[in-house]
Amino acid sequence: MAMKERAVFLDKDGTLIDDVPYNADPAKMRLSPGAAEGIRSLAEAGFRLFVVSNQSGVARGHFAEQDLSAVEDRLRTLMTEAGAKLDGFYYCPHYPDGSVTEYSFVCDCRKPEPGMIVNAAREHAIDVAQSWLVGDILDDVEAGRRAGCRTILIDNGHETEWRTTSERTPDHVAADLIEAAEVILSRSQRLSAAGSARWVG
Repeated sequence: MAMKERAVFLDKDGTLIDDVPYNADPAKMRLSPGAAEGIRSLAEAGFRLFVVSNQSGVARGHFAEQDLSAVEDRLRTLMTEAGAKLDGFYYCPHYPDGSVTEYSFVCDCRKPEPGMIVNAAREHAIDVAQSWLVGDILDDVEAGRRAGCRTILIDNGHETEWRTTSERTPDHVAADLIEAAEVILSRSQRLSAAGSARWVG
């Protein structure tokens, strides 16, 4: 059986790119400060990179689901220019109180539900126990923990409610993706070293 790979699941708006509410215009998409350096170091260390994003703008009628294909193309370009690769773009277009009936229902993919991460892990043979979720609100953290990942909260002021539970408590807090990547790489090196030590002798 092939060995499963490690991944970092990234929230999109406010984590990987600047947060422009309900935006589907690729021209307005820019990597957040520190994102290029962070994702490049993760890619160089062998982590696969996935974006997992709530896109309730579809259900709310702000843009059509097909508009997200241009968003994905722009994400791929931005990440390629940064020296990384987007291995998958997973989004949830649903919102229970939306105005577009076909998308307005409770689902298992809208964060804090873990569906997007679970699906990505299954489709790409990812070991969630060796993987991370990085996001800027506690709904991201909860989704990552429920999927079985370690989690990092980018504390940039986007979380305003701070409803904390055990599932909504991140493993680490970071200022940006550079710091988040440093935490991930440091933890991964320590775990690898511990695993190797167990086999010595």
